[in-house]
Amino acid sequence: MITRRDFGRLTVAFAAQWAASPLFAAQSDEDARLEAFFEAVYQRGLDRSPIAQSRQGIRTNQDEWDDLSEARAIENHALRQQDLARLRTFDMERLSPQSRLSYRMFERGAEQAIRNWRWRRHEYALTQMGGMHTRVPTTLLNSHPIRTAADAEAYILRLERVAPLMAQVVAELERQEAAGVRPPRFVYPLVIGPCENLLGGQPFDAGADSPLLADFKTKLNDSQVPEGDRADLVRRAQAALRGGFADGYRTLISYLRAAEGRADEVDGVWKLPDGQAFYAAQLEAYTTLPLDPSDVHALGLREVAGIHDEMEAIKARVGFGGSLQDFFAFMRADPRFYHPDTPEGRTAYLAEANALLEEIRGRQGELFGRLPTKPVEVRAVETWRERSAPKASYTNPPQDGSRPGIFYVNLADMSAQPRYQLAAILYHEAIPGHHIETVIAHELTGIPRFRRFAGIAAFSEGWGLYSERLPKEMGLYTDPYADFGRLSMALMRACRLVVDTGIHAMRWTRAQATDYLDRNMPSSHYDNQREIDRYIVLPGQATSYYIGMRKILELRERARAGLGDAFDLRAFHDLVLGNGPLPLPMLEEQVDGWIAAGGVQA
Repeated sequence: MITRRDFGRLTVAFAAQWAASPLFAAQSDEDARLEAFFEAVYQRGLDRSPIAQSRQGIRTNQDEWDDLSEARAIENHALRQQDLARLRTFDMERLSPQSRLSYRMFERGAEQAIRNWRWRRHEYALTQMGGMHTRVPTTLLNSHPIRTAADAEAYILRLERVAPLMAQVVAELERQEAAGVRPPRFVYPLVIGPCENLLGGQPFDAGADSPLLADFKTKLNDSQVPEGDRADLVRRAQAALRGGFADGYRTLISYLRAAEGRADEVDGVWKLPDGQAFYAAQLEAYTTLPLDPSDVHALGLREVAGIHDEMEAIKARVGFGGSLQDFFAFMRADPRFYHPDTPEGRTAYLAEANALLEEIRGRQGELFGRLPTKPVEVRAVETWRERSAPKASYTNPPQDGSRPGIFYVNLADMSAQPRYQLAAILYHEAIPGHHIETVIAHELTGIPRFRRFAGIAAFSEGWGLYSERLPKEMGLYTDPYADFGRLSMALMRACRLVVDTGIHAMRWTRAQATDYLDRNMPSSHYDNQREIDRYIVLPGQATSYYIGMRKILELRERARAGLGDAFDLRAFHDLVLGNGPLPLPMLEEQVDGWIAAGGVQA
């Protein structure tokens, strides 16, 4: 087994190998056997997850949902242990450099999953940030196209099968409660609300069509299904919505209302059994580094102070005479920085986002040699989930190309979407951020699928935050207020280091954490509360952004210093993204090897 302590030694060895042979060397028999093993394991995982199939545009089991039973979870754990044992039968010495990297990636992931099996009940199953209550409708809306009658039949069956699925969800929630794990009381209304919204409108009551009925009809009308067959399919979809779908959600809502009364108002995961050890495991899982919470907290305090200094410079540049807190209040209140909270204001916001997207799309070739083939578009978050959804997010396109990548913006409250932050948010979520990073990974050849579709927060969110900074270096953010918006987004990520560790390691309350953001950020109290609510239910996740961004910047400057005139920014970005998401120590190895090879890539 290769441990983190071996990374220094391996970096030197890898640098020598990089210089001596191409990264994508000709496959040996051992490479081919290992590739077949990875493919079999990945395909087995897909076969066991209809939801994952739908996300990738695969229609094999599109009338089914995942099995969430305890028996399936135990079986998956046993398979993972068997996979790790099988992996170790391969001879590392006979593998190419790329296969060795895949070996170590798989080993790391399996070891971490097996080690963290003890925490399987500690991660809240349903929160305002997500869970099966939102995964069902988003899968149907975004990942279940209807082109044929078979697609429509599968959609209807999925609606009917929500009842047994939600019974499994409730059973898991009961197991969590029995283990002493439940989220704070404030979470429950934020989960119940979107569930109730899905049961409003036709066919449940009078009014407009419910979100899923409207989706079904729209897709059916745009499909190849003969017009004469559509009315019957719509009737059956309505029956399935009133039947299994509604039964499932009502069962879940009933459980959540009762559980709300049993919940407490303690926010940090230190309250859970062995909660401090769980938080340490979460920090490492999200950042890919063995970090001490106190060190993360101290780093956050230093970075917040530094960004405040940069904001002071912008305040002076625009001639504002008050304190930084006064400047924050001015940015929150001046109407020039906000579109109206009206349908026209929302339309104007989306138009501004599209203009920014077109501008950066036209210049993306300055940053990358390899570009994704699939497009990205801007959409408003659907109204049924906008009250609990984040400010913005990205959803990648499925492999079948049935829709583009989507940059979602939450327009429920226009005062929560200042125009001066729009550019930075778009760069993070779309181009050059998550859309570029994700689609390039999905379109890579020569590496196994488990790497192409890996989820590594420190890499992806670090890249997203780095992508907010890149346009500044390209000469964008010419308006000082937009540059302030960029800094405000970086400041949020630095503050996250402080409040995430504060809540979960230092026993800060929700009010203490919100007060810290109120004193140190330009965003509104409402926005700050929503942010804190997010960090409470996703312990450790919020630290991944700044930790990842700092590592990418550190490696870029190391490469620039080491290569001198041979340094090429596009080549550096292609290198960083060219292996799919990587843990930060492995990314560091790749960059060090590239430097040792004089900036030459295979």
